Parts: sequence; C-alpha cells; structure tokens
Amino acid sequence: MNEKRLFSIVTVTWNAAKVIVPTLQSVREQTYKDYEYLVIDGASSDETLTLVRDADIAGTRIFSEPDRGLYDAMNKAIDRAEGQYLIWLNAGDRFAAPDSLARLAACATGSPGVIYGQTQLVDATGRVVGMRHLTAPRTLTADSFKQGMLVCHQAFVARRDLMPHYNLQYRFSADYDWCIRVLQASDRNTYCGDEPVISFLTDGLTDKYHKKSLMERFSIMCHHYGTLPTIVRHLGFVPRYLRRKFTT
Repeated sequence: MNEKRLFSIVTVTWNAAKVIVPTLQSVREQTYKDYEYLVIDGASSDETLTLVRDADIAGTRIFSEPDRGLYDAMNKAIDRAEGQYLIWLNAGDRFAAPDSLARLAACATGSPGVIYGQTQLVDATGRVVGMRHLTAPRTLTADSFKQGMLVCHQAFVARRDLMPHYNLQYRFSADYDWCIRVLQASDRNTYCGDEPVISFLTDGLTDKYHKKSLMERFSIMCHHYGTLPTIVRHLGFVPRYLRRKFTT
C-alpha cells in the first residue's frame, strides 16, 4: 500500500448488508482517486463482506474479526490506516456528490489539522430531507464544541498524526470527546465550503440511545470546559431545543 495516499476512507460494519450498498457506490463514484478504502468489520454473519468484495473498489482492505463495539473498531482503523487523513463513512452514509472527495482534497493544501464541511440528511432511498440541524461554522476551534457537536463526525476529516484513540469509557459519544481532543492538537482547520460533503442516513426515528448519549456529552463538556460553565451554557441550549422541537 502506498503510504502517501492522501485519504483513508473507513467504513465500520457489522451485519450491514441492508444499508451498505449506497455507501460503496458513493466511494466508487468519487472522481478523486488518491485514497485507500478500509472496511473494519465485526465478524458479520450476513452478506456484508460479499457486497464489499463485489463492489471492487480499488485500494480496498478488509479486516473482519470480533470487536468490542464501534469505537474499538475505529481504534483498529486508526492503527491500520496509511492515509494522511481519515474519513469516517458509516454504513448507510455516503458522499454528497461524486466530487466531494476532490473538494476535500483541494482543502488539504498546507496540511491543516482538520478539514471539515456541511452535512445533509437523506432517507433510505437517498432522498435529501434537509440539512443537519447544527451548522458547521466557518471558523472552527476546540472551543467551538462548547456549543455541541457542530460538525458531523463524518464531515470531520482529521490528519492521522494528530489522532488519539477513542476513549472506550464512553459508549455512545466517544466521537464528541475525540473531535475535541483532535481540535486541541490542531493549529489550523480548513472549512470546505457551504455545499454539503456528506449525506447522513436518517430513519426519522429517535435514537434509542439518545438520552444516554446526551448524558455522556454533558460529562465530556464538563471534563473539557468545566462543570459550572457547562451548566450555565446548557440553560442557553433550551431555546435552541424548543425551536427544533416545534419546527420539525
């Protein structure tokens, strides 16, 4: 494998046959080809790996073995990736357009610590249903995440040499903690423009782990930003929550 690949695109899977085909198609359709594609599979028992192999994407490497969950699999990807930047593309998610990777590559000039962009939401048919409710800011720092996870994990493209492992003590929101730690290590971050780079799959249902995830995020905020400031800041989140609740 060429260690000078610009991107490692990573899809973590476990019995993902029902949702992975659009993901594979979007990777194969990218006009920019300087990437490797890693599939980190948790020993699937369905047709997931057959579909990955049949997609015949150049530069694909497959690792299939039992793991301790999503974030353990992501840590394995960090250890095995060879690209300069990692892109997390979950099964069911996809690049927003065939030139999405080319746009990200154009933003890699000067080797910023993080390249990031906007995210749109799609349903199972690929129909765009709207933009993510949090908008990625034009200027991004570690302090930006005091306001929540302003950049979707899939649209947060980090330089591999800055990456810590995910903290496995967090079961539901380790990605939020991880993004903050990456931003703390980065001295420059580049915004990729207002057009979305990622299409995030939504089924329109409330995540069954949503409350647990929010509790973890609160704990992470307290750890990084202080308990009292986090409590005060959450009081300011109430109007944002109410606007979202009554406009969706």
